[in-house]
Amino acid sequence: MTRFLRLQALTALTLAATSMAMVLAPPRVSADPQETAERNLTRQQQVRALPGQLDEVLMVNDNNPELITGEGILVSTFAQKPGLNLALDGRFDLFSHHVYAGQPDQLDSTLWLAVVAQPVGEAPVTLRLLEGSTSLSQATRKGQTSSPFLPLPSLMAESGTAIASGPGSKVAGDLLRGDKANELPEQWTIPAGSITPLVVLPIPVAGLDPLLNGRNLQLRLQSSGPVHLATLAAYGDDDKAPNPQTWSKLLKTGKQSPKEHQPTPRGARGRMVYSRVSGVQIGSTWKATLTDPGTDHLNVEDAPISWPISSLERGDLQTGQVQTAELEVFDSGTAWAAHGNYGVEYDLTLPLRNEGSQQRRVAITLESPEKNGSGTGQLVFNGSNSGPVMFRGPIEVTGLDGEQGRPSGRRRFHLVLRRGQQGPPLGLITLAPGEQRAVRIRLVYPADATPPQVLSLLPVKQSTAASVDHP
Repeated sequence: MTRFLRLQALTALTLAATSMAMVLAPPRVSADPQETAERNLTRQQQVRALPGQLDEVLMVNDNNPELITGEGILVSTFAQKPGLNLALDGRFDLFSHHVYAGQPDQLDSTLWLAVVAQPVGEAPVTLRLLEGSTSLSQATRKGQTSSPFLPLPSLMAESGTAIASGPGSKVAGDLLRGDKANELPEQWTIPAGSITPLVVLPIPVAGLDPLLNGRNLQLRLQSSGPVHLATLAAYGDDDKAPNPQTWSKLLKTGKQSPKEHQPTPRGARGRMVYSRVSGVQIGSTWKATLTDPGTDHLNVEDAPISWPISSLERGDLQTGQVQTAELEVFDSGTAWAAHGNYGVEYDLTLPLRNEGSQQRRVAITLESPEKNGSGTGQLVFNGSNSGPVMFRGPIEVTGLDGEQGRPSGRRRFHLVLRRGQQGPPLGLITLAPGEQRAVRIRLVYPADATPPQVLSLLPVKQSTAASVDHP
């Protein structure tokens, strides 16, 4: 298969098609205004900016190129160019997401992804893996962690068995559950003065049709001292991983793997190319308590109300809030901000209170409204739910109605949301007059999603509560 044909296949596959669009294109306009009106559903409600902010934990963000077409440095914080000359110390994270479409005229090539580190000073450094996971799209050998893209329904509740569709979904779920992929060690001791591979992971295509595979990797690390870190790509020999000397030599040559998508300059008008990230972002977790202004609680009588998740430049739903992580340093010609906040954890608490004189019931949902027409006073949805997938991943909720009216513990769900789709209810919260309950929502924004989404608190009529489909 030629490179051109494989790239055609890449475009057609869900693996790449569901990734965040690199170009902000104008919305499709129906030739029939009545058809557009009938297709769209408008919900009058509040859309508030999300309280809180990102923390200051640095995250090495390795996502440009998405499609790796040659050996070289993917991103480097080493002092030697094209390194970004940034030492990482204490708590820091790594997010890496790539796909590989094989080599021309080869059916069994494997691309290897390595994460290497070296202490900055003259003392050895210990790196501990606090949490982390990795997954291929498709395994080609026994023992490889993988998660194929499966056509799952909009909502599935986990009941002891992890649910995932795609490597981004898999890794996000593992982080929420505290699971770790078998391929990852728990600790490394890095000698001073040497470049040490932390992990060397394959992206194989042997036996796949088309020749296409992807890998997602996320590490939450604690370092005993400052280190430089780099991710590198190289071909093996007869499906064997390159030796450590190969990685050292590749890093010292300064050769970069070819990049993708020149970004639109910040502040420019017209068509916008976001590009992909190759740098170090500031922030890995957004933690917040969602209350009414000037209070310590959220009145359920305010529902319906929504908050953007992963809002970005030209995708803030008229809230004026861009949640995108800024970059401490980044490679020239790549994204100037972490558009999409891939790998960022959202940890949100809703201290709900019923201030009315009657029992109230509300539902929690995650939704994917149309960006065009949605704003501070309304959200627009597409009634057909037949558009492209915008979100595919897990979400964890604590405090939903459980047995005998008691709040339930942590419950996890897997969501597949299409463009303009109203989210299926994750569950209900029933409050008597004056009653309070804290509801907590956690999600790791998964690779292959397209921002933004909204977290919604919706009213449920007492007379129709029985008809609400909730796990």
